[in-house]
Amino acid sequence: GSDLIVTINENGVMINDAMVTVTDIEADNGVVHVINAVLIPEEEGPYTVVDVIVDSENHTTLETAVVAAGLVDVLSGEGTFTVFAPTDAAFDALPEGTLDAVLADMDLLTSILTHHVTGDVILSTALSDGMMITTFNGTELMVTISDNGVMIDNAMVTVADLMADNGVVHVINAVLIPEE
Repeated sequence: GSDLIVTINENGVMINDAMVTVTDIEADNGVVHVINAVLIPEEEGPYTVVDVIVDSENHTTLETAVVAAGLVDVLSGEGTFTVFAPTDAAFDALPEGTLDAVLADMDLLTSILTHHVTGDVILSTALSDGMMITTFNGTELMVTISDNGVMIDNAMVTVADLMADNGVVHVINAVLIPEE
């Protein structure tokens, strides 16, 4: 899936940093061009919990909030994280004006967002009914497991175990508000 750069000049044809030395060796299923170097794909950076959120079309509000709160570097860094990620629909379900008010108050925004993150990787298989999860905010989330599914406080887990290099993301259908 990576791109190759073809350069044609007076020195010949280059594919990335490799010179084409022999061209057009035909085969039944294609053509071979011989080059004088091994092409090594560029290493991509780590795929973080922030990347999971950014790559999701259902988490644009969460992405905006994480950026506004200045948490991108923290959640893209080393460490282990579990993020309970409310969808755009979860943010839309908040009372009118709530989101705007929260986005305007950085302390409140940071408090709410860090109430959705833990410093451990907690896969769905490690959750148990009645389990308490301590958040970055210092608050606790209660896990309830029933025939209806898995709840984190008042939010249903709708997608579990979206893996990243530095943790895991679980999609939830409500915004978790820390108690005063």
